[in-house]
Amino acid sequence: MKYTNLGKSDLKVSRICMGCMGFGDSKSGQHSWAIDENSTREIIKYGFEKGINFYDTALVYQQGTSEQYVGKALRDFSNREDYVIATKFTPRTQDEIDNNITGQKHIENYLNQSLKNLELDYVDLYIYHMWDYHTPMDEIMIGLDNVVKAGKTRYIGISNCFAWQLAKANYFARENGLTEFISIQGHYNLIHREEEREMIPFCKEENIAITPYSALASGRLSRNNNEITKRLKEDSYAKFKYDKTAEADLKIIQRVEELSKKHNVSMTEVSLAWLLTKVDSPVVGATKLSHIDGAVGAVDFKLADDEIQYLEELYVPHFLVGVMAQNGKQKAGNVV
Repeated sequence: MKYTNLGKSDLKVSRICMGCMGFGDSKSGQHSWAIDENSTREIIKYGFEKGINFYDTALVYQQGTSEQYVGKALRDFSNREDYVIATKFTPRTQDEIDNNITGQKHIENYLNQSLKNLELDYVDLYIYHMWDYHTPMDEIMIGLDNVVKAGKTRYIGISNCFAWQLAKANYFARENGLTEFISIQGHYNLIHREEEREMIPFCKEENIAITPYSALASGRLSRNNNEITKRLKEDSYAKFKYDKTAEADLKIIQRVEELSKKHNVSMTEVSLAWLLTKVDSPVVGATKLSHIDGAVGAVDFKLADDEIQYLEELYVPHFLVGVMAQNGKQKAGNVV
């Protein structure tokens, strides 16, 4: 495993971040394909042994059971200083808005619940899960600064936002002596590259770490088109994100498969090797031990320049999907 500092921070993280959205009680929350606590523990232990020290979860994942499983496993298998853990909070609910719960109080309450689930005194990175269009930005930034100063998180990050929003928030923080976002977790992979237009150039200029989710396009970049998995059949949100562009994406996926056979490596290794030339630490989910082997193997696998171009040249512009497609009109429902 190789390691890098996360943006401007002193957090030294593995080049692969373990995504924990697939851990938790499958009967709670959004994901029927989530794996149970024993399987979660096995995967986290194996990942830690392979050198992964960066773990990403969220309060909303399986109604908090992801945080509970992950927190217990990390406490059992490692010392607190040996891993970096991130969790996330979502926007204020309509009930909170109606009851005048401020953005600052919302953040405090949500982080306290996450710390309770994780059974930790602090997290290393607290991530704003998506832009809250119904809460003033200054409330969010002050609230996040408050929890940093209280020692409940070391740093803050953001997910599912536009480059102008990240710039606006960080410049506001800079002007007012508040904590700035050090990382962005956006939707970015070989078949969805819209982050290259504005977000990635901005982050490179500002030394903001890039830790994308959906690094393997919900498994589409890690298996051939004929392979059927439980998640492929049951993950309706992933279908929403990728089915409309499946024909165009398949041409790129076939090239991933071609290069995997050429080099005798997995498709996961090819897809992530490409992504690792662009970002700091992609968030990669795992529900089997073999998923970890592929992700870790990608760190040392290198593509030639002409192979990178070969993978990239068929890409066509994609519409934004998921949270980003809502154009600021937040709706209750799925998050990633």
